[in-house]
Amino acid sequence: MIKYILFDLDDTLFDFQKAERLALSRTLKELGIEPEEKILRRYNELNLAQWKRLERGELTLDQVKTERYRLLFGELGIEESPKKATAIYEKFLSTGHFFIEGAPELLETLAPRYHLYLVSNGTPHVQHGRLASSGMEHYFEGIFISQEIGYKKPDREFFDWCFARIPGFSRDAAVIVGDSLTSDIQGGKNAGIRTVWFHPLWNGASRQTSGEGELARIQPDETIERLADLPALLRAMDSGGPRGSLKR
Repeated sequence: MIKYILFDLDDTLFDFQKAERLALSRTLKELGIEPEEKILRRYNELNLAQWKRLERGELTLDQVKTERYRLLFGELGIEESPKKATAIYEKFLSTGHFFIEGAPELLETLAPRYHLYLVSNGTPHVQHGRLASSGMEHYFEGIFISQEIGYKKPDREFFDWCFARIPGFSRDAAVIVGDSLTSDIQGGKNAGIRTVWFHPLWNGASRQTSGEGELARIQPDETIERLADLPALLRAMDSGGPRGSLKR
């Protein structure tokens, strides 16, 4: 029986892409840079590449946060401090939140039945600020953030650290739910727990950045397109099925 649910935060419960776009636009304006669509798109590409490097152990989180701006400003021919940009961006990002559709209702449904935990690679003061503004903190029995722990997803050490701090924890009774194949799903596999990939579709197209190559290499145990589908999936998993996707 599933007892423990580990949730990723960004683009699983929080709409990070919406929050990121707003914070980035406000940051660029404060630096005197017009947030044109092509600049926002290029930042997203550079940002994703740096997070992948973090997952591979090539960068630290602090390096990720400044490298994306260093590369962007270099391409734009702008002499501006990446550290300054990072500080402004995090100030804007840490205030307010946007929910993924169905997130509050899901937590309200699951909290009386399961032990809920958060596992995030995000920046601690940003994540804690957004969680405080959302009013979601009381649903979780533990909030594990990589920079506070010293390990990151998808490393097994991150999960071992978390598991050691969950009373009565059993891998057989645990599942991780997240949007990232390389961080959440691979992390769950490294940790020896079941995995649910949250892979929503908008207008028939994937919003996620994971490509076909990653999906072929990293196979989740289950897939959902809506958070509202998770309770039924958990019950089905406890009864021995399904194996695959729950789609609209």
